[in-house]
Amino acid sequence: MYTQRIKVGLVDDQLLVRSGFKTLIESWDTMQVILESGDGFSVIEQLNGMDARPDVMLVDIRLPGKDGQSYSGIQLTQDLQRHYPSVYILIVSMQDDPVTIANLIECGAHGFLSKWCAPEELKGAIETVCHTGSYINEETLKALQNRLSMGTKVPMIKNEELTGREVDVIRLICQQLTAEEIGEKLFISPKTVNGHRNNLLQKTGSRNITGLVMYAVRTGLVEIV
Repeated sequence: MYTQRIKVGLVDDQLLVRSGFKTLIESWDTMQVILESGDGFSVIEQLNGMDARPDVMLVDIRLPGKDGQSYSGIQLTQDLQRHYPSVYILIVSMQDDPVTIANLIECGAHGFLSKWCAPEELKGAIETVCHTGSYINEETLKALQNRLSMGTKVPMIKNEELTGREVDVIRLICQQLTAEEIGEKLFISPKTVNGHRNNLLQKTGSRNITGLVMYAVRTGLVEIV
């Protein structure tokens, strides 16, 4: 659980939008903006030179290229996953079609928000991804379910290889609960919850909590009405 201010990075090519996000985020006493960039291709270099790095990066999809080469938010997401896997990535974009959302999550983004979202949702998303490792709202769950219906082929284990307690834990993870909250519901310690979570990551071959949510959607452990 975070006891200090959450460090945020902003990557958006529109200065007015970036400034608006910064003003909003720094109005919350639990957060501070420590990195800003109008492009994606310089972000890794900036991070390399920082002593304290962002906990969460807010990244737009459409970013300017360099020397005639494109460099989108998807590419930045992949590079952040490769070089700084401990940094959480929240995509914040106007481009909110289900295919794009599903692609971003599968590329390693930890969550997606539309730029039309309310300030309260943005604040909640930043806090949630720090506390639980992902922010999967109903819009994103539906996007992942739509991807399933399109026949995406993915390797997966059989659900019967999961224990009953592991199924309970993964379903509660999909509800965006913290280890402490899951422990209270299941009458087990947060340490035991984290043990089940680590077993789930290993069994399902997931890289992170977002991967577990994707697994649960693909195998029908969670349903979207």
